[in-house]
Amino acid sequence: MDSHELEAEIYRALKSALERMYSEYEGHNFYYITLVTSGDALRPYMSAWSVELLAQESESEEDADELKWSCVDSPLCGYADDCFSVVDELFKSRPDIHSLSDSDFESEYSYRINAMERALERIDSDGLFGTGVKRDNVYVNIEVMPPDHTNTQRALRLNPKSALTEWLLEAAE
Repeated sequence: MDSHELEAEIYRALKSALERMYSEYEGHNFYYITLVTSGDALRPYMSAWSVELLAQESESEEDADELKWSCVDSPLCGYADDCFSVVDELFKSRPDIHSLSDSDFESEYSYRINAMERALERIDSDGLFGTGVKRDNVYVNIEVMPPDHTNTQRALRLNPKSALTEWLLEAAE
């Protein structure tokens, strides 16, 4: 399997999940959309927050501040996971990353993360995160959990500066 096949399937899965989310949550102002993976670059899942969902889930301003950038606390953590079934199979067909030598681990890790990043770039170029001012208000990323400095590096590549202002101040590693 070449990286383009993995990228294409991640793209297809995320596009389907986003289209479902936008339909189900019509009128919501989404400001946070991520693919979440582990420090071992395992199969990603989607997470998202909208202004409306944050208000609904928060009991106080302090509570909202804690939840605002948390992929795992979002009610949409793992949203539309069924869209990722083929992605899951492709990841399972990859080498067991835990059994690889250090150099092979790094190579496989990069292969997986790069496929995810290219898929997000394609989604963005298709306008599915919004265009113009709307896009300027949506933070997107591939977030490694637990968080590390590579999340910030990817965020800088994947977002217009205007989409990063709050995230960099409040959540960046």
